[in-house]
Amino acid sequence: MQIKFLDSSKNLFPRKGAIFVIGTARAYQKGFHKALIPADHLTIFKETLKNPAPLKGPATYTSITGVMEPHKIILSILPDRVSKDNSPTRREWIFQQLDAMEAEERGLVILAVEDPLYLGGAITGIVRRIREVNFKKNAKTKQIDILIVDPKGKIIEIDENMRLLANETAWACRVVDLPPNHLNPKVFAKEILGKFKGMTNVTATEIIGKALVKEGLNGIYSVGKAAEEEPRMLVLDYKPRGSTKTAVLVGKGVCFDSGGLSLKVGGSMVGMKGDMGGAAAVVGAFACLVKNRYPHRLVVAVALVENAIGPTAFRNDDIIKMHSGKTVEVNNTDAEGRLLLADCLSYCARKYKPQMLIDAATLTGAQLVATGMVHAGIISNRIDLEQLAGKVGRETGDLVNALPFAPELYQNEFKSMIADMVNSVKNRSNAQPSCAAQFVYSHIDDLDIPWLHIDMAGPASTASGLGTGYGIQLITRLAREYM
Repeated sequence: MQIKFLDSSKNLFPRKGAIFVIGTARAYQKGFHKALIPADHLTIFKETLKNPAPLKGPATYTSITGVMEPHKIILSILPDRVSKDNSPTRREWIFQQLDAMEAEERGLVILAVEDPLYLGGAITGIVRRIREVNFKKNAKTKQIDILIVDPKGKIIEIDENMRLLANETAWACRVVDLPPNHLNPKVFAKEILGKFKGMTNVTATEIIGKALVKEGLNGIYSVGKAAEEEPRMLVLDYKPRGSTKTAVLVGKGVCFDSGGLSLKVGGSMVGMKGDMGGAAAVVGAFACLVKNRYPHRLVVAVALVENAIGPTAFRNDDIIKMHSGKTVEVNNTDAEGRLLLADCLSYCARKYKPQMLIDAATLTGAQLVATGMVHAGIISNRIDLEQLAGKVGRETGDLVNALPFAPELYQNEFKSMIADMVNSVKNRSNAQPSCAAQFVYSHIDDLDIPWLHIDMAGPASTASGLGTGYGIQLITRLAREYM
């Protein structure tokens, strides 16, 4: 896949492939398109542009000019207003309007952005539509040009931050889309390490297999020990000169989740290659920050495993001593993600003593019931961090909705007769996303650290099961603005 941001409106026409022109009704009224689209093409849109109004779907027109290659122009008019819990980036609408792009080998997107504050969300709405993973026999590399303008048609310069965001979003989409026989824990670790090769201010630690047990990371080891590739925790540590504060990012990286011995049934195992979307998000955010000279120490830790079945698989009724020292009685091997997060968070919180902890995971199916496909569910022990996440989510398009943080109300769900806790709730109707977060938090509740949990099971994937790169800009902004 090749993405190119254009810095000139010269030679836009004629061209092969589809041309997508996207803006709000208000932007069309201000005429952003008139300086960019040839006059003979504008006449085709005359009736539509007399009274621009939002469309349920894109209006499609095909124009053949002289002996030039046929090209298709798709005109999309976005709503001027959004509701309070939607994003002014209009990212979801931009993504929907580009549905036809998936069939195109080459394309041009002309997008009018009214406020630079929402530029990142708009750009990622385009990038997440461009799929790089394609194993079809005759698959070809896609070439997409992107031109961003203001409502008057003036070109908006895309700086290095935005280019990096676009590239990291594309990377996250790609790794989430890769099938599990192409992305196992070992390959994923190698993929991540390759992103930071040659960066002398980033050090890596990879704890693999039985070495996890020596470090007290029995939760991670137990979940992944039955897989062909050994489980591992990969830690990247960025420490700029003069830094006095530390932020930690933690991600769930289950490369495939069969459910373990609590086997997923009824087709629910399909798509579980994407159960590492949280790891992709925090690594992408880490890259955006460290490659743009983040002023504070930054640590990212990802647990990379496959939750497989076999003679050595962990079982219901097993007792696991976690890194925190607390014991867990397993009552659901398909509630594995919280074991990974709990170990990672405990390890990082105690070793690095950060001023902020963020974890991201495709953790619970109940998150989709609670907040849907577009909004992640967030739980935090700090009101200011929770409120900042809501603000940043709206500005970036990585939308969130706050869920209850009340550990004392959920502790009874995890009572065990022989261990400190079980790993799955007794009552599945009792705020499951909050309960899962409470389980994770219980392994760092002796530490007073600002913590934000992002359950992104819904927004990590499109309705068709492809990666979205969700969370990268949200986490990047939070790390910059909260610290």
